[in-house]
Amino acid sequence: MRTTSMQMSFPETRGLGLRCWAEKTHTERKLVVVTFLFVLAVICEIKVYLYIYIVLTAHPGMCLSEPCVSVASTVLGALDRSVDPCQDFYNFACGGWVRKNPLPEGKSRWGPFSNLWEHNMAIMRNLLENTSMTSLSKAEQKAQWYYQACMNEMKIEALGAKPLQDLINQTGGWGLKGPWEKDNFQEVLRTVAANFRTSPFFTVFVSTDSKSSNSNIIQVDQSGLGLPSREYYLNKTANEKYLKAYLNYLVELGMLLGGSEKTSQKMMQEIIDFETALANITVPQDERRDEMKIYHKIQAKELATLAPAVDWMPFLSAVFAPVALNYSEPVVVYAKEYLQKVSELISNTNKSVLNNYMIMKVVRKMVSILDQRFQDAEQRFLEVMYGTKKSCTPRWKLCASDTDSALGFALGALFVKATFSEDSKAFVSVEDMVSEIKWAFEDSLKTVSWMDPETKKAAKEKADAIYNMVGYPKFIMNPKELDKVFNDFDVVSDLYFQNVLNYYNFSARVTANQLRKVPNRDQWSMTPPTVNAYYNPTKNEMVLPAGILQAPFYNHAWPKAMNFGGIGVVMGHELTHAFDDQGREYDKDGNLRQWWQNSSVEAFKHQTQCMVEQYSNYSINKEPLNGKHTLGENIADNGGLRAAYKAYINWIEKNGEEATLPALGMTNHQLFFVGFAQVWCSVRTPESSHEGVITDSHSPSRFRVIGTISNSHEFSTHFGCKADSPMNPKRKCELW
Repeated sequence: MRTTSMQMSFPETRGLGLRCWAEKTHTERKLVVVTFLFVLAVICEIKVYLYIYIVLTAHPGMCLSEPCVSVASTVLGALDRSVDPCQDFYNFACGGWVRKNPLPEGKSRWGPFSNLWEHNMAIMRNLLENTSMTSLSKAEQKAQWYYQACMNEMKIEALGAKPLQDLINQTGGWGLKGPWEKDNFQEVLRTVAANFRTSPFFTVFVSTDSKSSNSNIIQVDQSGLGLPSREYYLNKTANEKYLKAYLNYLVELGMLLGGSEKTSQKMMQEIIDFETALANITVPQDERRDEMKIYHKIQAKELATLAPAVDWMPFLSAVFAPVALNYSEPVVVYAKEYLQKVSELISNTNKSVLNNYMIMKVVRKMVSILDQRFQDAEQRFLEVMYGTKKSCTPRWKLCASDTDSALGFALGALFVKATFSEDSKAFVSVEDMVSEIKWAFEDSLKTVSWMDPETKKAAKEKADAIYNMVGYPKFIMNPKELDKVFNDFDVVSDLYFQNVLNYYNFSARVTANQLRKVPNRDQWSMTPPTVNAYYNPTKNEMVLPAGILQAPFYNHAWPKAMNFGGIGVVMGHELTHAFDDQGREYDKDGNLRQWWQNSSVEAFKHQTQCMVEQYSNYSINKEPLNGKHTLGENIADNGGLRAAYKAYINWIEKNGEEATLPALGMTNHQLFFVGFAQVWCSVRTPESSHEGVITDSHSPSRFRVIGTISNSHEFSTHFGCKADSPMNPKRKCELW
């Protein structure tokens, strides 16, 4: 517009004054030019404002602020308008995003969660590398030192395998270089569990007593395997390539640690055979969802009868040192039959195989902190396991992530100060949204027809009692409190392997110190930079770390439709976990007990069977989902979407309809559902999808979208979906 305007007006000016132009003085000529440019600017500015006026007159309810225009562009770019939203809402909302986002090199999956985590890691890197920062607390300095040691590749390469070889020798050695016939099973088991935080055979930890939520107690459960799930071992034909890659990986580790190929091959095959035997007695996760059935409280002395292959009191005393234990110490066992069977398996297995297996658990844990040869071996295994393309992941990413794992609350203090102000509008606004979501959930309880009045009343009381934790635990902003937490964690700036060992010992002491004490609300399970959220049933609390309180989940300047569809659904999801098939067993005080009427328990099981069947009918790469295993997350997804939408409607009733986004041609009600779906846009390798179907308690992203919106009457109304269209089936699963 500006160029055209100049071309039209300039010849007229020239025609009127060209003959005497040369006669004018320099000052006069300058004045003419300045006047001319001023007139042009005024004309152009008038036209820009006129254009905006026309747009706003034609669309008086449109938001044209910079954040609105920016997010509209992002939403538009992710859509695939060629897809009918009533036929396939996931492809409608995410088709454009999928086309524009091929899997990054070295990644097995990618989506908004991954992208935001990369963003947060870049912030963490800058904070960890900025050694010129003044007034750091001691804990924050330790985070920088830990990172520096991890980044000291020259030192790590120079040490090679020696730190781990020394560790193995100190623990009693293993059969890589010849026959191993020592009788030190109990000592090795104590050492690897207490000093290196590994869990061969079973896992032992301290956590809140589910039936007495005001105290922490020792707990014992079945442990994990070398591969992600028992299915990899038991279905050998379908998983042959993974088992082969796993064997090759273990053999390579054995050779890097000084064994011959022949000895390594024999030893590692024995380890995999033993793990296969463990897989056979491991109880599948979908059979462990009813905690009422698997909770068994006993005294420590009873473990000797339950699993006599382990010398329990010396073992527990080593793991929880320096806390003094006695035979009457209460212990909660979550895998009673498994412990009996694993004890028999230990008794019937050659002691050299048991030792080699325990040491291999340590080796696997230490691989990522050794020299490049070990990391290359692991990378080759992961390429097969998860289908990742070979890549050279920058060292700083590994180190930033590991520092977050070890000193995440010290690093989190730096992250929060750099990313959010102390009185951040984000935190205040998010806390308000949590209240709105909670109101919406409680209001919906009134219309739940299958639940009896007495149980409804108790459910409302539980929802009222949910404790909200937003951003970060308060102690991290107090340098003295923060330093106190990490006071016993010794960190040096050039010995990475030693720092990791120090962390294991520090972690063990922190765990032991919690025994018999009242659970601490300031003790979070996620660090502030984490892009995630969680619900803890024994504390009846919902936690939303600072890391997720950013785009695409939340932006203070965005339309509320986007925020309720993003972080609002996340809030609703976590809140609904308090009432899923596992969370519902805990009362408002976090105690595992029967607080529902029997009639409502039966009705709940009947209602949820609909979801079990719905999600079991979905498949990915011709592999069916396990609707029973994913039930809790599916309940949370459906309840979260419904609560967030209801809260958004309530917000509109209080504040009026908000402006729409430009270029989309969508109502804000439609935008809510699109915003929700686009959080789950993702790409994934077939191998990673296979692993997800077997192990993940969440449904794949596509079905987290399709499953929930096809149960939503409001979605079908706002998108005009005909009855019995794919996204508007006649049978809808409704719970909360």
